[in-house]
Amino acid sequence: MNLSELVDDFLDYLFQIRGYSEETVKTYEIPLRQMVEHSRLTKEKDRWVLEILPFRRVIAANSKRTVAKKLSAVRSFVRYLNEQRGIDLELEGAESVKVPKTLPKPLEEEYIFEVLEAADPMERLLLLLLYGLGLRIGEIAGLERDRVGKDWILIHGKGGKSRQLPVPSPVVRAMEEYLALYPQGRYLFEKGGVPMNASQLRYRVGKLFKARGIKATPHQLRHSFATHLLEHGARISDVSELLGHSSMATTQIYTKLGSVKKREEYLKAHPLAK
Repeated sequence: MNLSELVDDFLDYLFQIRGYSEETVKTYEIPLRQMVEHSRLTKEKDRWVLEILPFRRVIAANSKRTVAKKLSAVRSFVRYLNEQRGIDLELEGAESVKVPKTLPKPLEEEYIFEVLEAADPMERLLLLLLYGLGLRIGEIAGLERDRVGKDWILIHGKGGKSRQLPVPSPVVRAMEEYLALYPQGRYLFEKGGVPMNASQLRYRVGKLFKARGIKATPHQLRHSFATHLLEHGARISDVSELLGHSSMATTQIYTKLGSVKKREEYLKAHPLAK
């Protein structure tokens, strides 16, 4: 059995069948290539055994979060071989790593509005798609103009899942202003006739906030979108659907974030906490 070739098949499956982006597929490829180089594959009767303790030793210096992600990629690969290819493969040495849960850090509303005021039409639209619609940066990078309507926008998200989102009036106005300046192109954001990728867009966002003395990422704006909606009374089921989460449990983290903020406000305000 050739592990390297099977990794190629798995990556093609993720891209062609599951609809993962090239960027996401790359996050699987790197640890899997590393695993192939540092693992032992043996056969015991009719069952194959993949022993990855050598791989674990190689990645031991990484953070717990990175190790957990790499092991998750390996487990997904083995599950693909078992379920999709019918290969009886047992994985040894892939015990889970406990990763401390960290809450996302949303940006203050006033900071976002301050940056929006200073942004040019292209930057303003980019920020509003992140903060006004809660889009992922990868979803924006692949957004074609024919999926953008006046009242609705069609997004093809993770795993080939699609969702239709209502477009608030500030986003509509920003979109009209931007399209008036840049009327041509297949993709919403292009440079030299080529769609801008996630890294280029991420750089623009970071640079825009840095100019105002704020460190921020596109994902923080998505976190801010969800957190601010919940803080202002939106239903968690609606927020989950807008974000494109496959499970409402994923959205629950934002309710925990609200509790943390309430505690901080209490500690600052109550006499007993001083």
